[in-house]
Amino acid sequence: LFFQILGAVILGFGIWILADKTSFIAVLQTSSPSLKTGAYILIGVGALTMLMGFLGCLGAVNEIRCLLGLYFACLMVILITQVAAGLVIYFQKESLKEELSSIVESLIENYDPSNDDKRNLQDTWDYVQRQVACCGWTGAKDWEKNEILINKSMTEYPCSCSNSSKDLEVYNGFCNLDDPVNSTATYADWPVHEQGCMDGVEKWLKDNLGVILGVCTGVAVIELLGMILSISLCKNIHSEDYTKVPKS
Repeated sequence: LFFQILGAVILGFGIWILADKTSFIAVLQTSSPSLKTGAYILIGVGALTMLMGFLGCLGAVNEIRCLLGLYFACLMVILITQVAAGLVIYFQKESLKEELSSIVESLIENYDPSNDDKRNLQDTWDYVQRQVACCGWTGAKDWEKNEILINKSMTEYPCSCSNSSKDLEVYNGFCNLDDPVNSTATYADWPVHEQGCMDGVEKWLKDNLGVILGVCTGVAVIELLGMILSISLCKNIHSEDYTKVPKS
């Protein structure tokens, strides 16, 4: 039963990644094919885990060794896959960070409130900046590469970056800077958050690292227990009795 619930959670998480349009995940899955591939893998693993849980229950109740063996094999494959995925993420974290930086920097550079084709993606990034209370990826200076702001001599700034109370009701687009000096300005003149979103995301990961590791470790331990129990049941069943297989 646990693995059926776990499978449903994994399946739901994969579907959420594909369907989510209001968080930082949406920025990644719209721009990065690798995240979409990962979501499909999660959906597949979730469906397999649910099926595996059903087979394990059926094998244990009816004492069918082949089903228990299949249950053990599936658990082992999933556990090995999880460990491999963790190792890949750990050893490729710098390249993943570079890819993520490239995605966000391109988004900021080409941000255009009048572009309806990219409205959902840009609204999502505005949502991230408001919720995390950040500006740009490494800082507000990233926005100085935006062509629209360059053409306006930096006398406007992204509203979602604002730390001013007057901009709280403005959720996207650009806001006018009050009293720009000589009709020009720099990011240092903007009333925006100093923290870059990269620092905000890293801080969130560090704050929740214990929970993430705890959940992953707990799942791995339960999978190991499931493997041990299934192989123990297999050894205790001395002979196959296929008359116990439910007939439709």
